[in-house]
Amino acid sequence: MTLEEDLAAEQEALATLLDGADADAWATPSPSPGWTVADQLAHLLFFDVRFTEAVSDPRAFLTELGRSRSMGRDAYRLDALVQGHRLADGDLLGAWRASRPALLAAVASAAPAVRVPWYGPSMGLRTAVTARLMEAWAHGQDVVDALSLTREPTPRLRHVAFLGVRSRANGYVVRGLDVPDAPVRVELRAPDGQRWAWGPEDCDDRVVGPAEDFCLVVTRRRHPTDVALSVVGPAAVSWMAVAQAYAGVPGVDRRPGQFARAAR
Repeated sequence: MTLEEDLAAEQEALATLLDGADADAWATPSPSPGWTVADQLAHLLFFDVRFTEAVSDPRAFLTELGRSRSMGRDAYRLDALVQGHRLADGDLLGAWRASRPALLAAVASAAPAVRVPWYGPSMGLRTAVTARLMEAWAHGQDVVDALSLTREPTPRLRHVAFLGVRSRANGYVVRGLDVPDAPVRVELRAPDGQRWAWGPEDCDDRVVGPAEDFCLVVTRRRHPTDVALSVVGPAAVSWMAVAQAYAGVPGVDRRPGQFARAAR
């Protein structure tokens, strides 16, 4: 499957989980403080619409970017939730599904080498699409946790893992910390049994384990002590403590033991 097909599949997987959700489910608090399940989807809807705009009409997006900077980060995040709910007009799931064809069409018609403006640094098109897939998966995890649902990991996690590896420096930078010089080897067991690996094979610092667990840590949906990753070496340990595959401030961490599970 192409990256765009994987994005569509990841979004639809979350939509399918929410098919038939009643008012109580939508109002259920999520692990993000102050956010309900409905807020999680309103967030995705708003920023998917903004992403479509960034790809298809960069000038209009830059106007929106100016608005976000004039409002300030916290006010804009809250306003994005309000706007997301307004875009949905009472049918969040329907509105999110309806927004996806325009997003995919914008990506399909964009020049492969285009730079996509965003709230942080601009990104190449493939990286930007990968980031949307990561967001759908990560906020989907918040929904899964809030509603005590289960979902099977898929090979689409490779995109999230890749972004997590590529953004290693980001977790330090957003905290004002120095990035360690030492490389880290990452070896992950994919859902289909394959091995995904990044970094020099002879590294002393290593992160090894299930791909899903790595993705949960780099999207800050699990505390590193609550997953079955083997983390060896000071550079690897410090990375897992600050790992963050998305731009912006870290947000509220998951507490140790909040979502603990046995090693697999």
